[in-house]
Amino acid sequence: MNRYSAWAVFKNGLSGHRGWTRQWRDPEPKKAYDIVIVGAGLHGLATAYYLAKNHGLRNIAVLEKGWLGGGNAGRNTTIVRSNYMMPGNREFYEHSLKLWENLSHDLNYNVMFSQRYHVTLLHSPAARDAAARRYNTMRLTGSDGELWDLATLKAEIPHLNYNNARFPITGAAVQKRAGNARHDAIAWGYARAADSLGVDIIQNCEVTGVTRNGGEVSALETSRGTIAAKKVGFAVAGNSSRLWQMAGLGRLPIESHKLQAFVSEPLKPLLDHVVVFGVGGAHFYISQSDKGGMVFGGDLDWYKSYAQRGNLPMVQDVAECATSIMPCLGRVRLLRHWAGVMDMSMDGSPFICKTSLKNLYLNAGWNYGGFKASPASGWYFADLIANDRPDPVIENHDLERFRRGVNIDERGAGPDPKLHG
Repeated sequence: MNRYSAWAVFKNGLSGHRGWTRQWRDPEPKKAYDIVIVGAGLHGLATAYYLAKNHGLRNIAVLEKGWLGGGNAGRNTTIVRSNYMMPGNREFYEHSLKLWENLSHDLNYNVMFSQRYHVTLLHSPAARDAAARRYNTMRLTGSDGELWDLATLKAEIPHLNYNNARFPITGAAVQKRAGNARHDAIAWGYARAADSLGVDIIQNCEVTGVTRNGGEVSALETSRGTIAAKKVGFAVAGNSSRLWQMAGLGRLPIESHKLQAFVSEPLKPLLDHVVVFGVGGAHFYISQSDKGGMVFGGDLDWYKSYAQRGNLPMVQDVAECATSIMPCLGRVRLLRHWAGVMDMSMDGSPFICKTSLKNLYLNAGWNYGGFKASPASGWYFADLIANDRPDPVIENHDLERFRRGVNIDERGAGPDPKLHG
C-alpha cells in the first residue's frame, strides 16, 4: 500500500500521478477463512481492520452483497457525537469519538472529520434541566459539554428563528468536539487499511444461506460459492433479521424502519455547526457539507420497510421543520433525497454480543447511532470475536439484557424508538 503524504503527492505529481496503485484488492474468495464478517459497511470494515491491527489476525474475509459502503454507510447525515449518558453507552460513544479524532492519522486516509460543534436547541426550562443532567454527566466522565444561554446562541448562530418560532428557543446544549465526517472516506479508509493487513474484501458476494453443524456455523452459502469459516460475525444493518432467520435462530428483538435524509443545492457558507431541533413531536437536524449543500433529516417513517427511497409525506414533514427553525431556507431547492434502513431495538441501544451458536457473533440494532459508533463498534466487536468474551463496556449490550431487566434506555438526540413499535 502506498502511504499518503505531502511528499508522495509531490513525487507522483512529477510523473503525472501514474504511480498510484489501487486502494484495495479485488480477490477471489478462498474456500475457508478463520473469520468471516458479513457486511462491508462501516461496522464490518472497522471490525476487520481492528481484528488485524489490534489482535494480529490475518485470515479474514469481509463479504458484501453489493459494493463496498453501498448500504447505510452511504445513506446517512454523517453526524459524529458522544452526548450519551447511560452507563455503557457513555463510555462506548466517548471512546468512539476519541477514535474519530485520530482516525485520519491511524488509517493514513483523510476521513474529513470536522469538529464543528453539535448544537441541540432548548425550548423550555424542563429541556434545559434535562440537558444539564446529561451534559454534567458527560463532563464528570471525561467528555466535554456546555450550556449556552440565548445571547450566546444568537451570537454564534444569528440566523435561526428567534422571533417568530412556534417553539421559542431559549438556549442550547453544545458538544464542541462533535461534528461531521465524510461517509465514503471512512469506508474507503477502513477498506484500504484492512486490505493492507491482508484482509480479503469480497464484493458482489451475497450470503444466501447459513450451514450449521450442531450448535455452530460451519459455512456460508454465497452467490460466489460456499465459504467455510471458524468464526462468523454479522454486521449487516437493516438485513440483520434476514440473516438471523437464515441461521435458524427465529426472531431478533428489533424492527427495520427507514430513515430519510436530504441535501439541498449548494449555498454559500451559512451554517458552521450541526443543529438539532426536537420538541413537540418534531425532530430535525441540519448541517452544511463541504460542497455547500444543506444536509438534513428528521424522524423515522412510521411503518416498517426495507425500501431505500423517500416519500412525499416525509419531505413535507422535514421541510416544515427546516423552515420553522431556519426560515431563510424557504426557497432553497432540494437536490437529492434518499433513505437508509435502520435496525431499531426496543430500548434504543445496540447489540454487540455472542449468540446461541458457539461461533456466531452479532452486531446490530444501532438505531440512530450507527455512523458515529463505527470506530468503537469495530473496536469492541473485534475484541469480542478475537477473545470470545465481551469487554466490560459492552457486557450489557447483549440479547439477554431484556430478560435480566437491564434496559439501556437511551436515544441520544434521536426520537424515541419506542414510539415506533
